[in-house]
Amino acid sequence: MTTRPNTWRLALPPGSLLINANQNLHYRKKTELIKALRQTAWATARAADLPTLQRAHIFYVIHPDTKTRRRDPGNWSPSAKAVVDGLVDAGILPDDNHHHLLGPDPRLGTPIKGSQLVLWITDLDQLGPDHTSLLNPPAAV
Repeated sequence: MTTRPNTWRLALPPGSLLINANQNLHYRKKTELIKALRQTAWATARAADLPTLQRAHIFYVIHPDTKTRRRDPGNWSPSAKAVVDGLVDAGILPDDNHHHLLGPDPRLGTPIKGSQLVLWITDLDQLGPDHTSLLNPPAAV
């Protein structure tokens, strides 16, 4: 029987300003938001005392604001990228390249007031190669 690998939930504070791919932001404003998200992720990860991982799979769950009508979780990928960069800054992962990270994969959560981004981080080093390969798309023939 395969046991589930260690998984950690890392939730950014509700109401954190998130970046949506559909926004037409001035580059300076976008840079400010990215910096704030990276710093928030860094501080949240350090406070959560996450271990250092060599390889991880990350789902990000977007809990959109209750006022939002259309919900496409992939649109928040710029926010997820900034948050993952914050994990690298915090030393949780050595890098966010394909050698160390699978994902981040988007999921839609239940709407909450103010919206929230939550990461689910799974240690891939606890999975055998056969199990890890199941997380990837099938190979092209």
